[in-house]
Amino acid sequence: MRRTAPVRRRLAHALMQAAPAVLLMLALLATAPARASTVLLTQATAVAADTPRFPEREAAGGAATRIDLPDLWERSRPGHGGAVWYRLRFDVPLDHGDGKALASPADDGALLAAYVERVCSNLEAWVNGHLVHRGGRMSEPYSRNCYRPQAFMIPAGVLRPGANTLDLKVVGHALERVSSRQRAGALSAVEIGPADEMATLHAREQFWHYIAPQVTAGSLLLLGGFALVLGWRNQRDRHLRYFGALCIAWTAMSARLWLTDVPLPNEAVELLVSSTVPLVTLCAVQFLLRYVGWWHRGVDMVLLAQCALLPASLAMAGPQQLFAMASAWYWLLGLEALAAIGWYLWLAWRVRRADFWPMAALLGLVAVLAFAELAAQQDRLGGTHQHFMPFGVPLVFALIGGRLLWQHARALQAAELGQMSLESRIREATAEMERSYKQMAELRVEQVTQQERKRIAADLHDDLGAKLLTIVHTSDNDRISTLAREALEEMRLSVRGLTGKPVRLADALGDWRAEIVARLSQAGVESEWRAPGEEELPQRLAARAYVQTTRILREAVSNVIKHSGASFCSVRSQVVDGDFQLVVQDNGRGIPMELDGRLDRGHGMSSMKHRAKQLHGQCLVESGPGYGTVIRLTIPLERHALPA
Repeated sequence: MRRTAPVRRRLAHALMQAAPAVLLMLALLATAPARASTVLLTQATAVAADTPRFPEREAAGGAATRIDLPDLWERSRPGHGGAVWYRLRFDVPLDHGDGKALASPADDGALLAAYVERVCSNLEAWVNGHLVHRGGRMSEPYSRNCYRPQAFMIPAGVLRPGANTLDLKVVGHALERVSSRQRAGALSAVEIGPADEMATLHAREQFWHYIAPQVTAGSLLLLGGFALVLGWRNQRDRHLRYFGALCIAWTAMSARLWLTDVPLPNEAVELLVSSTVPLVTLCAVQFLLRYVGWWHRGVDMVLLAQCALLPASLAMAGPQQLFAMASAWYWLLGLEALAAIGWYLWLAWRVRRADFWPMAALLGLVAVLAFAELAAQQDRLGGTHQHFMPFGVPLVFALIGGRLLWQHARALQAAELGQMSLESRIREATAEMERSYKQMAELRVEQVTQQERKRIAADLHDDLGAKLLTIVHTSDNDRISTLAREALEEMRLSVRGLTGKPVRLADALGDWRAEIVARLSQAGVESEWRAPGEEELPQRLAARAYVQTTRILREAVSNVIKHSGASFCSVRSQVVDGDFQLVVQDNGRGIPMELDGRLDRGHGMSSMKHRAKQLHGQCLVESGPGYGTVIRLTIPLERHALPA
C-alpha cells in the first residue's frame, strides 16, 4: 500500500509527457466537419481497361460493373494491376433566368472543384470528355500518390446544365505485388463542391499527409545526426549512436510518403522500402538494450542477419508473393520490437530507473501504433487504410530524443562540475605538495643548521672551553681569572643555545633568580624577586628563548649595578594572556635628560631591544631623573613555550 502513491505519481507524470502525442493523434484521426455545400459521390461504374478514354463499348457490352466507393482492388478485383476506369455522375442546377451554372444548391455562382482523398497509385480526370487533371505519370513506373490527396478544378466551360459525367482513370498495382496494403490499387469517394472549400480541405489534408511527414523527417534527420555525433564522441553513450541511426533509418523509410516519381520499377521500389524495416528494427532493439546497459552477441548477429535475409527472401518469393512474404517479416520484426520493449521495461524496473514511467508510456504508445499498423496490413480494422505510424512515431522519437539530450546535457554538466572539482583538488594537492616540499626543504635546512650548530658548539666546548678552563685554574691574576670565568659562562650559555633542550619556565626563573640575586648582593644592592609558583607555569621555554632572555636580564642588571647608583632593585615576572612579562625596576638616579632620545644608541640598550625583537617580543625602557629606571620585557609564549 505504501508504494501506491509513488506509482500513481509516476504514471501521471508519464501520461503528462505522452499527452501531446495522444492529442496530436486524436486531432489527426478526427473526421472533418460536414460541409453542407458539397456533394459526395459514392457510386461509380467501373471498367478495367487501359484505354485513352472511358471505354464506352465495354460499358455498353456489360463489362462495366456498378460499385460503391471507396473501391479497394484487393476486394473488388483481386490480383488486378494496371488501369481501371470509373464513371461518376453529378448534377449542376441552373440559375433562375440567366443560364449560369451553379456550384451547388447552397453556394450560388462559385467555381467547382473535386477532391479525392486517396488514390493509389495515380489518376487522371475527365469531365464531359475534357481532360481536366492528371496526377503524374500514368505508365510504368506510375507516380506513387498513395499517401497524397488530390484536388482539381472543374472549369465552368466544360460543365453542362443538369447531368455531368466525371471519368477517372486510375492506375495501380495488385495487393500481391506490393509490400504494404496502403500501396495496393484503390480509389476513395469523390467530393465535389466550391473551389475554395475544396482547396481548404485539400491544403489541410495535404499538410497532414504530405508536408507534415517531410517536416518531421527533416527534424528527425537533424536529431538523429546530432545524437549520432554525440554517441561517437562519447564511448559510454553508445545508445545515442543507435538512437541517431534509428532516426536516420526511419527518415529513409518515410521517404516513400513524399517521393512520388521514382524512376525504378515497382518491384525494385518495394524491395528497397521493405529492406529499411529490419534496419529500423535493429536500431530500435539495440537502442533499448544499450540504453538499459544490456547486450548479447547472439542478438547482435540475429539482427544483422535479418537485414540481409529479408531482401533475399523477398527476391526469392517473386513479385506475386511479395505482400505475403513482407507481412510475415513485418509480424516477426514487430514481435521482436515488442520483446525488446518488454525486456527493457523489466530491466529498467529492476534497477529502479528514474525514467521508467515516461519511457513506459512512450514505448507503450509506439507498441499500440505498431500493432495498429500491422492490423491494418492484415485488414483487421474494418477496411480503413489510415496510416498511423508516420504521424505518431516521429513525435515519440522527438520526445525520447529530447529526454536523451536533456540527460546528456545533465551528464555533461555533472562531468564539467566533476572536472572543476578535480582541478580544484589537483590545485589543492599541488599546493599541499609545494608546502610539504617547502617544509621538507626548511626541515632539511634546519637539520643542516642544527648539525652545524652542534659542530660549532662542540668546537667551542672542546677547544675554547678547555682553554678558558685552563686559564681559570692556572692564572695567578685574579682579574684575568675572573674574566676567564665570565667568558666560560658566556660560552656555556652560547653552547646551550645552540644545542640545548627546552627548559621548564619555572626552572628558568629559578636559574635567573639565583644569578641575579647573587650579583645584586655582591654589588651591595638590595633585591626583591616576585614570580608565580611552579604549579602556575607548566610551559617549557625553547633553548634559544632562554638564552636571549638570560642575556637581556644580565644586561639590565649590569646597567643597575654600573650606572644607576640604586640601592634597591626589584624583579617581577608573570604570564598574562599568553605573554611572559619581566619587569626590572630600580630606585637609582635614572637616565639624564641629555641622554633622552639616544637610548638606542648605546650598545647595551640596543642589544636588549634587538634580542627581544628576535623573540617577537619587545623591550621598553621607562626612566626619569630622580625616579629610577623600569625595563619591561614581553615575550609571546605561544611562539617559544612548549607544553610540559
